[in-house]
Amino acid sequence: MKLYSIETGNFKLDGGAMFGIVPKSIWQKTNPADEKNLIDLAMRCLLIEDGERLILIDTGIGNKQNEKFFGFYYLWGDFSLDASLAKHGFNREDITDVFLTHLHFDHCGGAIQYNKEKDYLEASFKNAKFWSNESHWDWAINPNQREKASFLQENILPLKESGQLNMIDLPTNGSVLENSPLGFDILFVDGHTEKQMLPIITYKGKKIVYIADLIPTVGHIPPIYVIGFDTRPLITLDEKNDFLQKAVENDYILFFEHDHINELATLKLTEKGVRLDQTYSFSEVFDSI
Repeated sequence: MKLYSIETGNFKLDGGAMFGIVPKSIWQKTNPADEKNLIDLAMRCLLIEDGERLILIDTGIGNKQNEKFFGFYYLWGDFSLDASLAKHGFNREDITDVFLTHLHFDHCGGAIQYNKEKDYLEASFKNAKFWSNESHWDWAINPNQREKASFLQENILPLKESGQLNMIDLPTNGSVLENSPLGFDILFVDGHTEKQMLPIITYKGKKIVYIADLIPTVGHIPPIYVIGFDTRPLITLDEKNDFLQKAVENDYILFFEHDHINELATLKLTEKGVRLDQTYSFSEVFDSI
């Protein structure tokens, strides 16, 4: 097995929305805001090469939306999905599986592209199976008012129409599905959105957790640092407390999707609770194990 960090692009969101009830005087120490109160965020994906399978976890925002839409999110930087794949010798047609942690636009937008010649929306990965779960799918196609702006039908419905959509079963006992069809365990969490899926990948004896929106950045590690976008913040609080404890006990390495500076981190137990131990670049960790 080989793992690759795939940078699909960067964007900005309101810092207050990203930190909920935590005062700006505190969160700006780790995530400084600009004059518009916006903080820098990444859309970092993970590519798993495992035998003949090439599994992409999340896809970034994509490029099919109009200028007005992208204007709300202040895209910046030179990263792109195609350039990141090419850096490692791959292209979209090589991808065998696309695992979507959840269907918010910044996680799944790149799964669907606009075909200008044929004037329709199509799958960006023609040879891949797309993976979601029935509970989250139903939640996304019948969105609540809080999440309606994040669940864009042009990102979601073409997945079904492509004939490439597959559903992962929910765990029958507890919140972790062991040995999923993708070959890794999956932690299901409900605070941010219904049945978000977090891959737990065993790599050379280490556990790598693609933490997605449970802990978007290093600055969100303390349990009460909950995103204002979460639909069930008190559930997030419980899920984070449980996860952080297990992360310390099992020496998890966290892979951050939205931290534009820190790719990976480990945690430690302190007198204030679980906190950041060390941050690492991708090469620092995977070249050493």
